[in-house]
Amino acid sequence: MAVIRNLRTGAWRVVELITTPVVPADYLDVIAPLRNAQVLRAKIDAVRPETENSVTLVLRPGRGWVRHEPGQYVRVGVDVDGVRLWRSYSITSSPDRPDGRITITVTTVQDGAVSNQLVRRARRGQILHLDPPTGEFLLGPTRPAKALFVTAGSGITPVMGMLRSALHEMSDVVVVHSAGTREAVVFGAELRALAAAGRIRLIERHTRVDGRLKPADLEELVPDLFDRQTWACGPNAMLDDLETHWADGDAAHLLRTERFRPTLINSGGGGTVTFTESGTVVETDGSEPLLDSGEAAGVLMPSGCRMGICFSCVLPLREGAVRDLRDGRLTVAEPGDNIPVQTCISAAAGPCKIEL
Repeated sequence: MAVIRNLRTGAWRVVELITTPVVPADYLDVIAPLRNAQVLRAKIDAVRPETENSVTLVLRPGRGWVRHEPGQYVRVGVDVDGVRLWRSYSITSSPDRPDGRITITVTTVQDGAVSNQLVRRARRGQILHLDPPTGEFLLGPTRPAKALFVTAGSGITPVMGMLRSALHEMSDVVVVHSAGTREAVVFGAELRALAAAGRIRLIERHTRVDGRLKPADLEELVPDLFDRQTWACGPNAMLDDLETHWADGDAAHLLRTERFRPTLINSGGGGTVTFTESGTVVETDGSEPLLDSGEAAGVLMPSGCRMGICFSCVLPLREGAVRDLRDGRLTVAEPGDNIPVQTCISAAAGPCKIEL
């Protein structure tokens, strides 16, 4: 047996020499792209339209995928015009799907390179790159006696993952969802079917007619508001209002929120951003994150959640000044410094040099 193993090892080394600089594993990855547990990928098995501007992608993850928790998200890498861009999307399927597939639901963002690519051009058989699932917007191990989900727009996606996974374990569930119109409600048919079956109480708000949902509206729509464990996901303005309202009612401990984008302030200033390794120079007005400025200039930027949580986008500031777009805090580096900054929530506050 040892002789056979040695022969196989020797034969593999010969093949590596013949195929150098590409190793045999690279050819296998082309033929079977889901085989490599060290390079996590997924194949699109189906593309299902949800609304005019959103689709659900059914993904078959490759080796190396780990079971997700309901409410978590996954970073997805998509090649757009020769550049691999990463975005985060909530997993909308139950982790207990018998076929082992997962789903993400993508809604177009204005000028969004990745969202428009996936909604308009994704096809069955296409390979996407993945990171392991992550996120803390979870139901928790104990199911609530009374639950409230407040969502708007694509904020319904992590909640749908929770409902599909654990609704059978919850007896009193209220879902309040806002969208521009009835037709724009992602998962509208499924939510309405659950309501018709008595499994949830669904309150739809169509903002073009009803206006933006406010805490005062919620108190009227859900009288036992502060008796419920609440999960909320949607635009920052809505979440800010909800967090203030729950805090004022001494119920902050009952509210969990998930933000898709950080709350940004206008930093003012701006300046020249130099990416030292690539030599790329970008002129900015200080209103957009360094991550966006670099990507727009064709710089291959590391990224993750894009909202200041996961720290996947951290790069060294070697010189100059950047401003935190959330609170205006200034970080300054003298020549020769090596100060880590989060490029997704930092903007130039004068000329600066980033090591990349």
